[in-house]
Amino acid sequence: MTFQDGLRSSGIDPREARLLLSHVTGYSEASVLAFPERALAPEYVERFLDAAARRKTGEPMAYILGEKEFYGLRLAVTRAVLIPRPETELLVDLALERPFSSALDLGTGSGAIALAIKKNRPGARVVAVEDSAVALAVAQRNGGMLGLHVEWRHGDWFDAVPGERFGVILSNPPYVAAGDPHLADLRFEPASALVAGVDGLDAMREIVPAARGHLEPGGWLLMEHGLGQDAAVRSLMQTNGLEEVQTWPDLAGIGRVSGGRA
Repeated sequence: MTFQDGLRSSGIDPREARLLLSHVTGYSEASVLAFPERALAPEYVERFLDAAARRKTGEPMAYILGEKEFYGLRLAVTRAVLIPRPETELLVDLALERPFSSALDLGTGSGAIALAIKKNRPGARVVAVEDSAVALAVAQRNGGMLGLHVEWRHGDWFDAVPGERFGVILSNPPYVAAGDPHLADLRFEPASALVAGVDGLDAMREIVPAARGHLEPGGWLLMEHGLGQDAAVRSLMQTNGLEEVQTWPDLAGIGRVSGGRA
């Protein structure tokens, strides 16, 4: 089988097929395109066809490739963690606009947010909490690969940081409502990191009331949420004593992050 044969027989999007072929063989995408007649070694044929078969089932490319870029960082991802998404970069942008010497990332998953903060604010102390030990191992691996020092904590939200206060607290918690039809498209990702009760706000109802007790004076709580949840999240923050509460839209114009100051 040649590269061209593999691309033709893959049965998936040509661009994705090139990415998979490049990943399996170690050749660049440019090389795959430039030398379609190159023979594909037998061990690569099996791996490529297996990867293409996984993609045909709808499995995200990031899981098949085992990596995803976020905020300029290349991160390892497995099915134990959510795939980092571009809209979550807004959370990092907003945090970096504020002065702080310490940051807390709640529900860190792959470590994407915490590592992006540490990379761009190297002098800050960054703590990241995750209640899934398997997910936390992925985050720790990413920190090691990138050479970025984050304090990784295993636990449930603020239980992992008793008595500690931070200049900024960030979270991309579960916020999908149980029974949401979009969950079918997310079936390969961990449900525990996606679903938060009948309206998707259960995790925020745990985090927001406790946040002020872990914020330094003037510190910010910033949280990602879904379409149409902004008003409820702002109300929750205001009810729990946060000030300057507001919502920021993502590039699609959807209210994506809400935050308030202690």
